[in-house]
Amino acid sequence: MKNITTLIVGLLCTISTYCQDGEFQVYPNGLIYNQQTMTKLSHIVDSLNLKYKTCNFNTVFYSKSQTIGHLVKVDGGNLKEAKKDMEKQISLDDFLKKYPKATVERNVLVIKRKYKDYRNHDRVEFEHFDVKNDYGFSIESDDTSLYQKDFTNKWLFEYEKKTSYSDESLSAFYFPKNFSSDPIPQKYSQMIGYSDCLIDTKTRKFKDNLKDGWVELPENWTSLSGKEKAKLLDEMRGTRVVGGCSMDSRPREHAIHIALLSAETYNWEVFLKAHLDIMNDRFDRVSDGSYAWGERNTYIKELEELNINVSDLILGISYRIENPVDNHYFGSIGRVGRALSEIKNRNEIEQSMLSIISDNELDTYNRLLFYFLFRNYNHHIKDETVKKENNDKLAIAVKTLPNFINERLAEK
Repeated sequence: MKNITTLIVGLLCTISTYCQDGEFQVYPNGLIYNQQTMTKLSHIVDSLNLKYKTCNFNTVFYSKSQTIGHLVKVDGGNLKEAKKDMEKQISLDDFLKKYPKATVERNVLVIKRKYKDYRNHDRVEFEHFDVKNDYGFSIESDDTSLYQKDFTNKWLFEYEKKTSYSDESLSAFYFPKNFSSDPIPQKYSQMIGYSDCLIDTKTRKFKDNLKDGWVELPENWTSLSGKEKAKLLDEMRGTRVVGGCSMDSRPREHAIHIALLSAETYNWEVFLKAHLDIMNDRFDRVSDGSYAWGERNTYIKELEELNINVSDLILGISYRIENPVDNHYFGSIGRVGRALSEIKNRNEIEQSMLSIISDNELDTYNRLLFYFLFRNYNHHIKDETVKKENNDKLAIAVKTLPNFINERLAEK
């Protein structure tokens, strides 16, 4: 039975791959929403502009809690004894003298965060932001008190016993200074505040208690009454669509159907979240291979046609902050970078990103995120001359980063 199910899912994925010329229908206006829908959206935006102008942009946002630590790994010798010494909080220098086989990577950026796991249990993670690859070392724990602990001159370690599948291991962070979270400069906080105001964090795209499934959008849906469209939208907002494989287009189709019905029923808050989910490719899938990513477009052009500040919106959802409001929308650095490469005023957005990277009043973590945002952006620029010029500009901006960062970036 399992093999039959796998075969059916595979066939469905193959069918969804070959049954359409493009991802979504593109109308004569060059957009995935026809002119009638775009006109309705423009009316909504115009009617809400007064609200946006009176938004509270004085909120102080704080950087993610971060510090500079040392990454230590012990691969030989008496690991149990080394673990006890870490528990005793001996100094790093004394530890390295006692365990000469230990390796140390000095001055690494470490971010801490709280989150809920798949069982909805509170967890805390301490993660090394590795600028060389995507697989930095991290330590996770269900001891949430660690989040408030003062780690000045302290160890945080992960010990694994030897099993039939793996060797004994000991890896740790040593922190000379405690974690800190600093205010985000006001000009960047205003971008974050603008994104919260425009997206409206009080409303969610989906309702509670979702049911897995699929709600079909009828071919004659545009002729439905307003009440019928609202009911259909409500059904879709109560349904979760999980992709069966990388090529399963249903999650994105579900989102565009929600966006279309939201526009028809003048529900801006839900529309924008649905469209941003399409742009950020934020969907549940059983598996997702990188070979499928290129087929999913970002559709930033649709937002540019509306009377909103797209640059501040997209940059605002790219920062990472310690005190987001409930339902704050965080953009995907990779997808946002690709979207920005399609924006009309590229010179303005390039200068904004380079200024953010070079601003030593901003925390190191966000500056690095914008470094990778700019790299993703530039990767999708088709003009090779422009791409090379941008690389030269980025190299200048990188020199303003802390020495331990730009030295590692220079090695890449």
